Amino acid sequence: MPHDPRPSFGIMTAPSQVDYQDVLRVWREADTIPDIEHTWLFDHLMPIHGDPDGPTHEGWTLLSALAAQTRRLRVGVLVTSNRFRPPAMLAKIAATVDIVSGGRLDFGIGAGSRPGHPLARREYDAHGLPYHDAAHAVGSLAEACTVIRRLWTETEPFDFQGGYVRVTQAYCNPKPVQRPHPPIVIGGRAASTLRVAAEHADVWNVPGGDLDDVVRRSAMLDRYCAEIGRDPASIVRSIHVPVSYEQPARTREAIGQSLDAGFRHIVLGLPSPFPEGVARWVADELIATS
Repeated sequence: MPHDPRPSFGIMTAPSQVDYQDVLRVWREADTIPDIEHTWLFDHLMPIHGDPDGPTHEGWTLLSALAAQTRRLRVGVLVTSNRFRPPAMLAKIAATVDIVSGGRLDFGIGAGSRPGHPLARREYDAHGLPYHDAAHAVGSLAEACTVIRRLWTETEPFDFQGGYVRVTQAYCNPKPVQRPHPPIVIGGRAASTLRVAAEHADVWNVPGGDLDDVVRRSAMLDRYCAEIGRDPASIVRSIHVPVSYEQPARTREAIGQSLDAGFRHIVLGLPSPFPEGVARWVADELIATS
């Protein structure tokens, strides 16, 4: 992903409480609108809002289907839970999606904890997934990023014996289309996650809301980059901005504040149900006036 001072805008359609055809309709429309440059799903296995027994589609499977149905948009999961899939398997899945999309994947990943959200906590037990503490989640994220990058770039099988991730004769073939690899988007606001982002991220994403806190977190990322000798400007700053259909002026204000704070990668979160023509509405009412 080029580090362009020009802002880029995308949309996020959470694949929960909606049908596949609902999401497909929005992405196909967005694919025809140049002002919308990227599209995103989230990575949950059960609803975290609305009807707790409602539908939620698996993010990477759905992303591959949508990648095959679009031609221009950058595509990604904002962000993948590192807790759900072993890193080598995730590298293989992501490489496949990059190939299906013709090299349009932005690879989003995070620690995936959300311990304060009870509806997010239950999906681990429901799917037989271990729920480790935050230190384990972040430590394994750092090792996962290392292993995934190596799988995408190294031409010979390798062993990796970390504190959390262990693979023997690991190898990824075919490789992603993008060289040296798809851009890595790390999401999160915890200090420990920001240290991982300083080392591994091409893009750092953070939820909007308390913008003063977001700005402090961005400054923290700057410091962590300086500690390891990395130029902080080499990491694109990305923010998720919730969209209000009823009060677009409030959304435009939040976009303006985010841009003023140095965030050049704007992800507009669309609440469901998605109105007809919502992608065009976003372009005309939110992006064109920002």
